[in-house]
Amino acid sequence: MPALFPQHDIESAPAAAQPLLEEVKADFGMIPNLERTLASAPAALEGYVRLWALFDQTSFTPIERQVVYQTANFLNGCTYCIPWHTLLSQKAGMCDEDVQALREGKPLSDEKLEVLRIFTTRMVESRGHPPEEELDAFFAAGYTDVQAMEVVLGLATKVISNYTNGIAGTPLDAQVRHLSVEGDG
Repeated sequence: MPALFPQHDIESAPAAAQPLLEEVKADFGMIPNLERTLASAPAALEGYVRLWALFDQTSFTPIERQVVYQTANFLNGCTYCIPWHTLLSQKAGMCDEDVQALREGKPLSDEKLEVLRIFTTRMVESRGHPPEEELDAFFAAGYTDVQAMEVVLGLATKVISNYTNGIAGTPLDAQVRHLSVEGDG
């Protein structure tokens, strides 16, 4: 899908978005096309940037955060986010088998991470009303009520990015084009 919405750089963005784009560039070393797209709506960009930072402050490990993010990306069919989170999962130290499994919505090799993937899946599929047995399994795996709410935070972050990419046709950045979901089966 061709880009449907404009992508801004710091100079072309609305004034309220400019400091946020500067912050993203400082934190990430570049400005991804998602943030360039979100810059048209400074409040949406700020929501995304702040939620991302807050999810990084949760009790989840970097790998667990990627499980939540990539599960949502897969379920929401976000062909922009899947390659990015493939790279981020690799950088977090996730094994190649699980990186690929998340890209395909398949079970993970680590039992506890698989429980997190299933719980995240049920949260998305049930629109926040997972079956009681899924919540029980989540707790039995050692996760807490706080972490259940932290999954909600991760999913809120992904709603902004996955839905924006869905309506905007955000083009994939060169940095992750080689990880594109095109051709995945």
